[in-house]
Amino acid sequence: MVVLVSTRCRFVLLLLAAFSCFSLKLCFGSEDSITFSTSIKDSETLLSRNGVFRFGFFTPVNSTARLRYVGIWYDKTPVQTVVWVANKEAPVNDTSGVVSISEDGNLVVNDGLNRLLWSTNVTSPNATLVQLMDNGNLRLPDSRNNGEVLWESFEHPYDTFLPRMSLGTNNRTGENLKLTSWRSSDDPSTGNYTAGLAPFAYPELLIWKNNVPIWRSGPWNGQHFIGLPDVDGFSLNNDYQGTASLSYANDSFMYHLDPDGVMYQRYLSASTRGLRIGGSITSTACDAYGECGPFASCSSREVPPCNCVKGFEPKNQKEWYNGNWTDGCVRIVPLRCKKENNVSSSSSRGKGDGFLKLQKMKVPVSAERSLADEKDCPEQCLENCSCTAYAYDGRIGCMVWSGSLVDMQSSLASGIDLYIRIAHPEKRHSYLAIAIGAAFVAAVFLLLACQKFKKRSAPESRRRPELMFNRMEPVTNENESPYTFKPNEFPLFEFQVLAKSTDYFSHRNKLGQGGFGPVYKGKLPEGQEIAVKRLSRASRQGLEELMNEVVVISKLQHRNLVRVLGCCIEGEERLLVYEYMPNKSLDAYIFDPTKQKILDWKTRFNIMEGISRGLLYLHRDSRLKIIHRDLKASNILLDDNLNPKISDFGLARVFEGNEDEAETRRVVGTYGYMSPEYAMEGYFSEKSDVFSLGVIFLEIISGRRNSHKEENNLNLLAYAWNLWNDGEAASLANPAVFDECFGKEIAKCVQIGLLCVQELANDRPNVSNVIWMLTTENAHLPEAKQPAFIARREFSVVGLSDRSSQMVTIDDASVTAITGR
Repeated sequence: MVVLVSTRCRFVLLLLAAFSCFSLKLCFGSEDSITFSTSIKDSETLLSRNGVFRFGFFTPVNSTARLRYVGIWYDKTPVQTVVWVANKEAPVNDTSGVVSISEDGNLVVNDGLNRLLWSTNVTSPNATLVQLMDNGNLRLPDSRNNGEVLWESFEHPYDTFLPRMSLGTNNRTGENLKLTSWRSSDDPSTGNYTAGLAPFAYPELLIWKNNVPIWRSGPWNGQHFIGLPDVDGFSLNNDYQGTASLSYANDSFMYHLDPDGVMYQRYLSASTRGLRIGGSITSTACDAYGECGPFASCSSREVPPCNCVKGFEPKNQKEWYNGNWTDGCVRIVPLRCKKENNVSSSSSRGKGDGFLKLQKMKVPVSAERSLADEKDCPEQCLENCSCTAYAYDGRIGCMVWSGSLVDMQSSLASGIDLYIRIAHPEKRHSYLAIAIGAAFVAAVFLLLACQKFKKRSAPESRRRPELMFNRMEPVTNENESPYTFKPNEFPLFEFQVLAKSTDYFSHRNKLGQGGFGPVYKGKLPEGQEIAVKRLSRASRQGLEELMNEVVVISKLQHRNLVRVLGCCIEGEERLLVYEYMPNKSLDAYIFDPTKQKILDWKTRFNIMEGISRGLLYLHRDSRLKIIHRDLKASNILLDDNLNPKISDFGLARVFEGNEDEAETRRVVGTYGYMSPEYAMEGYFSEKSDVFSLGVIFLEIISGRRNSHKEENNLNLLAYAWNLWNDGEAASLANPAVFDECFGKEIAKCVQIGLLCVQELANDRPNVSNVIWMLTTENAHLPEAKQPAFIARREFSVVGLSDRSSQMVTIDDASVTAITGR
């Protein structure tokens, strides 16, 4: 009897030990699978056998919502890198979630109330096992049919294209496996962008925004995509009947579609186990789909980049020369084939039409497949009146096009020869004679005009900016206006010099995008590095704002203000040249999870002090009293030593010596940084900039945008206010930089930020007081009053009904809202 009890006890203990061992394996992620009888709780994970991938619950990095998602991520990378998400539209609100195999054999995600949030949704499954494979694929095999895979995550891709995964189309089932972007970097729900193969006659890789193409690779030629240089390693299977699949097998990198619709190649470092971003497959402005419209070619080496193909002219001359090329080009002379009404014999049809050869081309979209050989390919095109171009590639044969030719790009290393059908030579000669005659008459008139123009005192191209400077209203009572334009004191650059210095405004030299246009890195012939802001033609910042920035900042010299080196005004082009800041802008560090640790607390404190000193110089210490009106994190640049420099003075206003406040009917700035009295009533003063300064302080401390909603749908100001009232101000600090020994200083800076964003302007400190509070230990700070909670996307423009228009910036993009008087 004693022996029997002892045996039973041992058996029970063995069962308990086995169960404990399995639980511990799940907790520490040493198991790569779960069975029908087990599940994964929030604190448990699966780990692939090779230790590369992990499956379980996660919260996106830098998210404050604390929502829990089920997904797969790289296990050992320093920065969280999620490659697949299950319940992207239905997160768990707490840590009560469970992943299990349901009674019907599906993999499911349930919350603590046993509500179904996600399921593999396989019909009549017989699964008793889920396994995480070494390649990051999660599989649900059939337990009764030799392990046939019933469902796998690779057939439900999200934003990451992993090695041995396939994207493609299936003509039989109608399926098209595509990548889909996240909505934002901290929100895995379905975003606006997708990427995958398009079911053309020759498959192409496309990126869509809301189902509208924004980029294409060019057709697959059996080895690479024509028009996609420097990207290889792909394998594509195509039955030429609508079924094609794309994959690759190189484990050293993967492809990622980010929330902005850019596809990046990320390399896995063997030494650091981290992922570094390589190049994006979209690298120049010419990569934008249809950038130049029909029958036009785009070249990133030319300025402007769009040019009509020879024999064509802009469809809309005015729009074309204003930089809007979307209407494209039209034929100058109709094709002869069209003229003959298709009634002649096949031997004479198309007689006289020829082809224009264009080299190294990304060919147009929608190529049609032809069985003709290289010799017969042009003849086949000429015999078809609807054929507008052909190309021949040795790997895939003859391609022909009908109708408009859209999305052509020239000067590509991976490009091929493209032959565009042009009009009958004799017909062209008659048109050419007319054109030469007209050109001769125009030249005579132009010569006479130039003779008259020479008699003027100064060239119009030089006088125009000078007149604009002198036309601006003086703001002081001194004999010399601070707006007086002195060309000899301020450099005017030639457009071609700046275009060449930026490699013709190539995408790889692009530093950022502001509300008024892109900024590019450049290098002058003498070797000096510069930053060039090229004002967008769609921007509301015209010549007057450009001159405003040039004159204002040219009069200022301070270590915390960026220097403008000159400007360029030629035709429709408006450019500003700044000193180059190698570390770019502040927002690139405080809002990027991969860079947040670069700015430790002391560096952030020094940046806050530096911004304040630059602002004090603008308000009190310079010969002009200047209100910036667009102070924000993206307008703070960082030099080699991470010292801040205030930039972008296009919206700045100069006050007269006795002026403290002004009113405007044109409200300009960025929601989230605008003070309430300015946003609602158009009043601005020093205290308007102080409000913006306070928002920047809170963003620097927290690493969160004011436009981002925090807990309980609160913006950053409200969130910080609640923490301060609860005595937990220091907990606002970004965990990446928080240090207990700086807790008191962090709390003080939070309080200073809240003092700056108080609702009433009179309650806010001036900048000199802000600096005193920052730099004085044990300073007694006044109690902050409730801030203005206005930084919301649904911000109402009530109160501006008596103004004709207002211009604001939302997420750094300028918009104009027109309101009735």
